[in-house]
Amino acid sequence: MKLPQVFESLSSRRIGVMLPLGFASGLPLALTSGTLQAWLTVDGVDLHTMGLFTLAGIPYTLKFLWSPVMDRFVPPWLGRRRGWMVASQIALIGGIAAMAATGAGKAHMMLGVLAFAVAFASASQDIVFDAYRTDVLRPNERGPGAGVSVTGYRLAMLVSGAAALILSESIGWQATYLLMAGLMLVGVWTTLFSPEPMDPVAVPRSLHEAIWGPIREFFSRAPAVGLLLLIILYKLGDAFAGSLTTAFLIRGMGFSPGEVGVVNKAMGLGATILGALAGGALMVRLGLFRSLLVFGLLQAFSNLSFMVLAWTGKSYPVMVSAVAIENLAGGMGTAAFVALTMSLCDHRYTATQFALLSALAALGRVFVGPPSGYLVEAVGWGPFFFLTFLAALPGLWLLWFLRDDLGKQATQG
Repeated sequence: MKLPQVFESLSSRRIGVMLPLGFASGLPLALTSGTLQAWLTVDGVDLHTMGLFTLAGIPYTLKFLWSPVMDRFVPPWLGRRRGWMVASQIALIGGIAAMAATGAGKAHMMLGVLAFAVAFASASQDIVFDAYRTDVLRPNERGPGAGVSVTGYRLAMLVSGAAALILSESIGWQATYLLMAGLMLVGVWTTLFSPEPMDPVAVPRSLHEAIWGPIREFFSRAPAVGLLLLIILYKLGDAFAGSLTTAFLIRGMGFSPGEVGVVNKAMGLGATILGALAGGALMVRLGLFRSLLVFGLLQAFSNLSFMVLAWTGKSYPVMVSAVAIENLAGGMGTAAFVALTMSLCDHRYTATQFALLSALAALGRVFVGPPSGYLVEAVGWGPFFFLTFLAALPGLWLLWFLRDDLGKQATQG
């Protein structure tokens, strides 16, 4: 692709709306998890009750169960994708505002129900936003679009996480949650003026087709099993290393929680955003396969920077470098991975297929956690991070094996 085409892709209105829509997608997550836990802690809620509030996160893991509904039914406003987005965003505004009005006082049951409802609406928004992004972006815009939307999502997590905690000390928790509800208007406003997908797509004729059609369609492809394995394995090494990074920096290297917070969380977030944007822009020139390969190699080798830190010992320059390299490479890999997932979806069933593939990708992150601690105790921190590097290699080998199939996927409309 020539340079003028790169700039044309990056300046597209379709890519531009991904930043505020990504922001709206990421904003509710902390409000039903980390930020809510902080509110409950400050208000003196007992640990048993706080433990029950973690169940509010269930909709995020099971969202594929109702995604076929969003493929099958078209709201009577704004079309199949934007209509569902506005509906979920309005529900989020009402739900977050209701949480603010309820407070954490003694109405624990009501607040828990509202948190679950907000998480359900948030997961529903994620379903339809992923589908909209996949349907509206052209193949050459997927990389930049993924990078911009990841940036919006990460910024929103910063606002509803760290910024909300700071605000709560000056204006109180209920006013903070009301402010967060108001910020969701960014998503509503953007959705109202976002472009519709250009190519008309046939809606599934029945709910039965919306449920089983995506599965039949995907497995009708010759490399279906290989593609599913690639979805699981591509970010495996990155997730493996990330499962104990904070514990490594504090317990293994002796850095203080404050130092880790500033470097690993704050600076790491900035590096991730930079990586996502840079990765998305580079994808316009490199294409899908080469981007996945180059960024995947960078992800794998970035894990070795923590191995160097383990061998070096407590060193601020090495720690800062390791965190920056790992998060920069991780952001680039995430942009490419989102673009890959988009390329694997049939536009008739985008909501369901993207939700299913996302759930499958999460399996790797879930299963690498439990053995991580045992591995560190058995071999030490340095060899552990070398093993996380090795864990990334099967995904890269499979990527190379499927290179011709990915080339076909990258050009599908």
